[in-house]
Amino acid sequence: MTIRIGVIGCGGRMGRLLLRTILEEEGCRLTGGVEQARSAEVGQDLGRLAGLEPVGLKSTSDARLLVEESDVVIEFTSPEATVHHAGLAAAAGRAHVIGTTGLSPSQKAAIARAAERAPIVLAANMSLGVTLLAALVEQVARSLDAGWDIEIVEMHHRMKVDAPSGTALLLGEAAATGRGAKLADLAQRARDGITGARKPGAIGFAALRGGDVVGEHRVLLASMGERIELAHVATDRAIFARGAVKSAQWAVGRKPGLYGIRDVLGLASSQERRSSFD
Repeated sequence: MTIRIGVIGCGGRMGRLLLRTILEEEGCRLTGGVEQARSAEVGQDLGRLAGLEPVGLKSTSDARLLVEESDVVIEFTSPEATVHHAGLAAAAGRAHVIGTTGLSPSQKAAIARAAERAPIVLAANMSLGVTLLAALVEQVARSLDAGWDIEIVEMHHRMKVDAPSGTALLLGEAAATGRGAKLADLAQRARDGITGARKPGAIGFAALRGGDVVGEHRVLLASMGERIELAHVATDRAIFARGAVKSAQWAVGRKPGLYGIRDVLGLASSQERRSSFD
C-alpha cells in the first residue's frame, strides 16, 4: 500500500529533509507541501526544495487542501501553527505526525483533544537513539535513590528558539517517571546568582546554544564519589526525518488517539498507551 504524505512547513530545514526522505522512500507518495502565504518558498517545485530534480509539484499555502488530499501530514513548525493544523487533521480524520517543540500545556491539551478524532503521533524527538536513551534514563532513575542528583545538559544550533529543548524535557520526564513523580514538581530550569544549595530530588536543566550543532543531550546522575553519564549525539538531521516518515507510515489506519515514538517502535507499556500528557 502506498501512503500519501504531505509536509507542512516544507521550506524549513526539517521540511526539506522530509520532502527528500518521502520522495526516496519506497511505499510513500508525496502529495504536496505547504508554507506560510508570505514565504518565498510558496510556488517552488518540491523536488528542488528537497535538493533533487523537479517533481512537478509546487508548494502552496493551502494546509486544509493538503490535509484532505493526504493520508497523513507531517510537520515541524511553530506551536501555534501546529495546534491549528491538528484541528484541520482531526476534522478531516487524517493522521498527523508532530515534531514541533516548545508546546505549552494548553497547546498540548488542544492537541490531545484533536487526537480524540484522529491518530496523532507527537514526539519531541523522532530519533530511535533518543527513544532508547529515555527508556534507559527512566530505568536508571528508578534503580537509584534520591541521593543521586540528576542534571540534564543539552546543546543545539544558534537558531533554536526554545529552551530547554523538547528532548531535554522528554528525558526529564523519563527521570521523573522513574522516581514516581511529575517533572513539574522537580524541574529546576536555571540557576543564576546566589542560589543556595541544590534542592534535594531536583532535576536540573542547562541549555547551551552555538554554531550548527544538530543536537547533543547528556543526563548526569551524580552521587558522593561517583557519577553516571548517559548521552546521545545527533550529527545528521536526517535521522529525525526518517523517524517522522516511519511514524507516518505507522499512524495511517490507526484508531484516533495520542501516540508517541515508543508506540511506533513497540516500546510503550500498556500504561503508557492509556495515558497522554499525564
